[in-house]
Amino acid sequence: MKKIDRAKAEAYVKEKNRYMAIYFLIGFLASFGVVFFAEPLSAITINGFPFHYFMGAQGAILIFIILLFVNAKVSDKIDQKYGIDETRNVMLSEGKAMDH
Repeated sequence: MKKIDRAKAEAYVKEKNRYMAIYFLIGFLASFGVVFFAEPLSAITINGFPFHYFMGAQGAILIFIILLFVNAKVSDKIDQKYGIDETRNVMLSEGKAMDH
């Protein structure tokens, strides 16, 4: 199996962690940030409901689902950027021989 250069591996992990921190920040703001500013946000309405109520009932969940899809797409692009082949890794983990 091909070894990965240490600097390349560290850059890969650093980039993945940076995006995860961004996702956690967005998730925190979507769930707790709206609660902190509920009173001023109550002037905004979505489908007749105050914005803070909508975010608590449905908005935060929708944002988390969207973040899952965004994370999958971004992670695939990062993997391609660093030359990580998911299909090859799955085949190797299943003990299948690889043709070079």
